[in-house]
Amino acid sequence: MMKRASILLLAVLSVPALAAPGFAQEKDAPNCKDHPILTRIPGYWIEACTTKQFDGYKFAAGQGKSSQVEGQFWNIRYRPPSSLTTKPSTLQLLRNVENAVKAIGGTVVATDSSKETLKLAKDGRELWIEVWADYTGKYILTIVEKAAMAQDLTANANAFANGLQATGHIAVEGIHFDTGKTELKPESQQAIDEITKLLKGDTALKVFVVGHTDNVGALDANMKLSQDRAQAVVQALVKGGIDAARLKAYGNGPYAPVASNDAEAGRSKNRRVELVKQ
Repeated sequence: MMKRASILLLAVLSVPALAAPGFAQEKDAPNCKDHPILTRIPGYWIEACTTKQFDGYKFAAGQGKSSQVEGQFWNIRYRPPSSLTTKPSTLQLLRNVENAVKAIGGTVVATDSSKETLKLAKDGRELWIEVWADYTGKYILTIVEKAAMAQDLTANANAFANGLQATGHIAVEGIHFDTGKTELKPESQQAIDEITKLLKGDTALKVFVVGHTDNVGALDANMKLSQDRAQAVVQALVKGGIDAARLKAYGNGPYAPVASNDAEAGRSKNRRVELVKQ
């Protein structure tokens, strides 16, 4: 799975009854920490956690429905301080997480007496969040950042055609390379198939396949890398039955960024392949 930066937002949960000083703070389980988008309720500690680069989880989606979501996975189990005499109610815990996620643009997908599913779509990423709570004051967050959301939504022949018609160019999400490499990764095939579908559906269309990089590393190396990656896409399209005369590879290196290169979130957007109408 391609490594991607998490959404850097902070939603502060608060339970006024826990804000007062004087309770003992238990230590978090080793190697456990809060998820980047959510802090914990003040005074709470992490009993256990699981993080995986890629996994799947079945979220409740309302009215007997469920949604299997795959991607980067977190499961974080929180407990209240042992010295706390009055525990927050299950509803209080659920509402805290719900309100925090809503504050940064999230929505409720499903809810029952002890569990809620929420969804947050922002900056081209999609996070599914489940919060489970009970009368002991314990609550558990299960979060999956959907790995293939951008590809699912944009690697589509109709979307490519609309983009080319509207602006003359379109970025192709779902084309992946290992760092510094020019060989297409297997998960790029869906995007290649959709470009092939686009070109077979409009036999008069000719495109430049333009490679872009971030600004990390030497300029000459980035220019060559972007050219070779664009050529790799051209070769894959020719292999799929597209006439090579309709395609031209071009490497633009770091010269046309779409985001700041100061942070990884922006650099990941700049490492892309675009189709440009000839």
